[in-house]
Amino acid sequence: MTDRGTELAENLAKVEARIAGACAAAGRAREEVTLVVVTKTYPASDVRILHELGVREVAENRDQDAAPKAAACQDLSLTWHFVGQLQTNKVRSVAGYADVVQSVDRVRLVSALSAAAVRAERELVCLIQVALDAGSGERGARGGAAPDAIEELAAALADAPGLRPGGLMTVAPLTGPYAGRQQEAFERLLEFSSRLRADHPAANMVSAGMSADLEAAVTAGATHVRVGTAILGDRPRLG
Repeated sequence: MTDRGTELAENLAKVEARIAGACAAAGRAREEVTLVVVTKTYPASDVRILHELGVREVAENRDQDAAPKAAACQDLSLTWHFVGQLQTNKVRSVAGYADVVQSVDRVRLVSALSAAAVRAERELVCLIQVALDAGSGERGARGGAAPDAIEELAAALADAPGLRPGGLMTVAPLTGPYAGRQQEAFERLLEFSSRLRADHPAANMVSAGMSADLEAAVTAGATHVRVGTAILGDRPRLG
């Protein structure tokens, strides 16, 4: 194994141990939590190494980086998640490779994704990004819709050809009442998830937690954690 392969294997093992420990402490089975490795800013060669190490779910947040990387890895059995703020002019490209879009936060985006998915003859699983720092009618500082928009977005996804409502996603807010209170933020997201599943039982994904706060997310009940830095290392600065 190359030096990079050894580094990624060691980091992945540490993160797996953290997830397993958090699951055990919360009385959850390890199988209840899916690790999504965020490979943004890192090359396709790292994705290949991760695949060799057993990773099957990877995420990107910029289409200009994700599209060529997904193309370079199309021979691998991977589920690609798009987790960044998504502009409608990038939707057609994203619909060509993403299996899961975790950042749906407005009805206009639902319409654009639906048209692109139908054109590509694909079905996309879509998560509503909830901004716990946003008031009614606002978007969060890190993207996402206000909590009172969940019902409308879920209904739009359910009615949209080529799309399937998959659940909810959040990023721990840096401002507002939940700033610095990741555990409470993620617990709040789980409350919203419970309400969502009453009308959309299959929308049971809850994506929360990253490298620094994955334990809080697991404790709260998240089904997916998005981890990048703890596995791949500190990210290069973008120019």
